[in-house]
Amino acid sequence: MYGLLLALLVLDGIFLSVVILLQAGKGGGLAAVGGGGGTMADGVLGGRQAATVLTRATWSAGAAFMVLALVLSIMSSRSQAPESVIQVNTPAAETAPAPVLPGAGEQPAAPVTGNDDGNEGN
Repeated sequence: MYGLLLALLVLDGIFLSVVILLQAGKGGGLAAVGGGGGTMADGVLGGRQAATVLTRATWSAGAAFMVLALVLSIMSSRSQAPESVIQVNTPAAETAPAPVLPGAGEQPAAPVTGNDDGNEGN
């Protein structure tokens, strides 16, 4: 279900881009809305209210895009188990080997006797 809705969102985004690019410029942009002749309300509510097929398609595709994005966002957040942001997963405590000190783990050397002169067998 998630994959199907994601595919619909991508296709709707492509369709929305094409429909927006096909529309003819109405001139002025944001400067025509508030500046120029009348008040802000005249710019937004007045004059050109004739909705063409491209304008209706833009509004419909934009609304569908927003609804699909919201639904997918809710679906993706519910699929994951909630977990704390500050929770730190520490591995189990490992025991470190004891430090080896020089001479601590060795057997003491046998005492040297005076009988040994370094010549063996003589």
